Amino acid sequence: MIQQSVKVNKKAGLYAKPVNQLVQTASQFNADIYLIYNERKVNVKSVLGILSLAIPNQAEVTIEASGEDETEALKEIIRYLEES
Repeated sequence: MIQQSVKVNKKAGLYAKPVNQLVQTASQFNADIYLIYNERKVNVKSVLGILSLAIPNQAEVTIEASGEDETEALKEIIRYLEES
């Protein structure tokens, strides 16, 4: 299992369209991937789970991945969250 913190760089935070794209990105990997925000942990492959966190722009979140392709998954999720 690996973890890394990252700042969300999406103008309006994580709302419907960016969340859908994030879930599609995460779904390409076999690893279990979680997003942690305000002490709540949700599966990154769950649209409703991510939306329930109401993550604003510039919020600091932690990404946690475990599984055979965890390193690639973590890198790709972080790349997506950091791009504007």
